Amino acid sequence: MSGRDRSSRQRGQGLVEFALVVPVFLLLLLGMLEYGIAFTHDQTLAYATREGARVGSSFGDGNTAYPCGTTNFDAPIIAAVERVLTSTGSPIDLPRVNAINVYLAQANGSPTSGKVNVWTPTPGAGPTVDGKQLDFTQTTTGWTPCSRNNGVNADGLGVSLTYDYQFKTALGGIFKFLFGSSVSSLAMSDKTVMNLNPTAP
Repeated sequence: MSGRDRSSRQRGQGLVEFALVVPVFLLLLLGMLEYGIAFTHDQTLAYATREGARVGSSFGDGNTAYPCGTTNFDAPIIAAVERVLTSTGSPIDLPRVNAINVYLAQANGSPTSGKVNVWTPTPGAGPTVDGKQLDFTQTTTGWTPCSRNNGVNADGLGVSLTYDYQFKTALGGIFKFLFGSSVSSLAMSDKTVMNLNPTAP
């Protein structure tokens, strides 16, 4: 075999190896990039539920200025969550938030059965808080404000939400091509629980 033939074969082998390695490398690169973007979304959701729980715990079971019988008592909680989700720099696509829940938390942080208030998306049609109309409306009332205990052994108030994260890189298209449209998005959720604070009468 001549030197020219050997050189041609080596170039051909290098080209095949390159063609095999590049897709794997690109897939890893896209995976790292997508993970970073998804992590930013997840952190924003965590901050939003924490802010909502903080507001809810400060209200306790209501006070003279804000009695527990007030219509849409939990609206300020939802407003606090929404402010974070729509703040400058937030990556969250608000229409992809499926629901925000305010609930009586068990010791492990999970909702107590039947004690959940569900708020679902209704863009621009929710109650008004601080002059801004919310994009969520309460559709289920399972935990009434007047039944909340903010005294001894205070209730734990939980705020949770679910979010449909859409892939931002070509990784989503690859998954969709390989596995179908069912994996073109990623279901995210977060929750925060805080005990109700005593409020002044």
